[in-house]
Amino acid sequence: MKNFLFYSLISSVFILSVSSVKAQKSSTHDKIKKVLYFNPEVDPDIEEIKEPTNHAFFSAVSDNISAFRKNKMLRSEIQVSFDSIDSKTISEYSKNNDADFVIVPKVKYFKVGLGKYVFSNQVVVSMKLFDAEGNLITSSEYDTYRKNMRLLGSTENSIKIGTNGAMKNILKELRKIKPSAEAGF
Repeated sequence: MKNFLFYSLISSVFILSVSSVKAQKSSTHDKIKKVLYFNPEVDPDIEEIKEPTNHAFFSAVSDNISAFRKNKMLRSEIQVSFDSIDSKTISEYSKNNDADFVIVPKVKYFKVGLGKYVFSNQVVVSMKLFDAEGNLITSSEYDTYRKNMRLLGSTENSIKIGTNGAMKNILKELRKIKPSAEAGF
């Protein structure tokens, strides 16, 4: 009888410890936010500058997201129009990718000079943050010329600075809207 009580006590402790570990794993998994990023809309619409812009944008996003352990970046190779976006499209992409948030970005280059293809290295990075249902939560814009007064430097660095600035502005707006610990996406 003593052996039976001893083994039943040990087995019940083992079962309780395994179930508590599973509960801890599932609760930490629920806290991870998945953020879906579309390819940025590039203005002016020139095919030669889209790929370097996408590369610089997602490099900055992945650097910024890696600072937050509870976030996961999802990337969509689709470009969505920044100005004319509907909530149904956002909710469908969010549902299909199992994302908690969706960000629609836009990168606008400054045009200088009289030529058609003469650009400066200054950009304006705009972002719109949507929830999984397609509701607009907040939007942000970062102008690298007005904020930093950068006249020299590469366009890639300007895109990275603009992306970081726009993401920081979105986080500030989220803290104003929702001042809890879950405000960070």
